[in-house]
Parts: sequence; C-alpha cells; structure tokens
Amino acid sequence: MSTPVADAYFVPIAPGRYRPTDHVGGGWNPDEQHIAPVMGLLAREIETHHASRRTDVLTISRATYDIHGVLPMDAFDISVDVIRPGRTIELVEATLTCQGRIAITLRAWLLATSDTSTIAGDGFPSMPPLADTPPWDFSSLWPGGFVRSVEARQIKVDTGQATSWVRPGFPLIADAATSPLARMLGVVDVANGLCPRRLPGDVAFPNVDLTAHILRSPEGGWLGLASHASFGPAGLGVTHSTVYDERGPVAVISQSLTVRPKAAV
Repeated sequence: MSTPVADAYFVPIAPGRYRPTDHVGGGWNPDEQHIAPVMGLLAREIETHHASRRTDVLTISRATYDIHGVLPMDAFDISVDVIRPGRTIELVEATLTCQGRIAITLRAWLLATSDTSTIAGDGFPSMPPLADTPPWDFSSLWPGGFVRSVEARQIKVDTGQATSWVRPGFPLIADAATSPLARMLGVVDVANGLCPRRLPGDVAFPNVDLTAHILRSPEGGWLGLASHASFGPAGLGVTHSTVYDERGPVAVISQSLTVRPKAAV
C-alpha cells in the first residue's frame, strides 16, 4: 500500500527499503508504480553505495534497466553489488525486490571523468527552446499520480514523434539530496508516453527496458526529450529519445516495447 505523502515520491523506512507515495501511481495502471521514479532511486542507490566505499568519484556513463514485471504500490528493497570492480571503470548492479520477487534491475557502467572540454562536440540537432514550447497537460493522455506530478510542455512533430520539456514535481526522497543525474534518470522513462503512435486506450505498448547513454550531468530543472516511437509488424517496437537540458544534449535513451492491440483499430 502506498503512503499518502505530499512532498516526495518515496519514503525511506529502513536502509535500502522504501515505500512509494501516491505520486508514483502508474500510467497503464494507477494502482501499480510508474517505473520512472524508481529508476532514479536505483541510480541514487548506486551513487550512494559508491560514495560509501570510495573517496574518488566515478560517474554513471551507461544505465541499463530491465523491467521484470509490474511493480505493486508496496514497500520494496534495493541491494547493490559491484560486478566488475576497477580503479577507473566499474560495473555495478542494483536489484529491486518487491513482495518476494525481483521487479527491476539496473546495471550501470561507472567511469572516471577527465577534462575533455576543448574537444567536446556532438552531432545532435538543436532542441526547441523551453520558452518557445507551449504548456501541455500530460494527464490529458495518461492517468496516474506520477503523470499528474510532471509539469510538461510539448510540440507535436508527427505521429509518434514529439519534442517535449518535462520536470518532476517532487524530489525522489523528501529532505534528501539527489544528484542531477539520478533526478534525470527518475523521469526519462516518460519518453514512451510523450509520443505514442496510437492512443493507449487502443493499443498497449509498455516498455520492458530502458538504456541511457550519458554525455554529461544535466543542469537546471527542465529536461528536453526529442522522441520518436516506432512499431514493427510483429508486436515489437522501440522509442528512442535524445535528452537535453537548456545548454544542449546530455544523453540518449532507448526503450524496447511490447506492442499489443487491444482491439481491431
């Protein structure tokens, strides 16, 4: 059962154990957790675990989430293990267990950073500025406490394609610091819901994973997502997005979809 707290997505109840609040209700089923905020919490647990055992800082460069099933609105536990230790490169895994089963795993590569500002560059297109993107009611398309908590702006580009700016309405945990990177990873799963090819009442297209490749830590409160969704002819799909802050691109993400028509449309 969720906890009706008004100022955060999760409430810590023991080390590595959390309870969701009503703000975490999902888009496909409001009585289940939206997977986006818990993705950020898993990243935060990896960062916290890293800080507890090392004085130097490695940063998450790739985060791969596998969603093993739906996540009930109930308390859950997160454990962290170092799969491949190293001085400048590590592979770390976080596992979320709820009601006696694994619900989601995160495998993250952590890399040492260095100053490459003089050779930095990318080939991504520019994102429409936040000020030029009109407000959009995300909850007009999706139910659930999490969607209601997200402030959104959007320009519809084409069927299955949109450019959007989003920011979460609450911190992951009340009165606890969260890195900008974990905060970003706690919202970008909404990409699949920002650019649907068909209405969710007609076709189900939940994602079974999310992989983020990260260029740098984001800055500011808003995140831009240039997203496009593709459905194949045999029930498979993918949503691919470039993630921006107001300075420019920060990451790319992909989500594998299972596409299931609810009726002949």
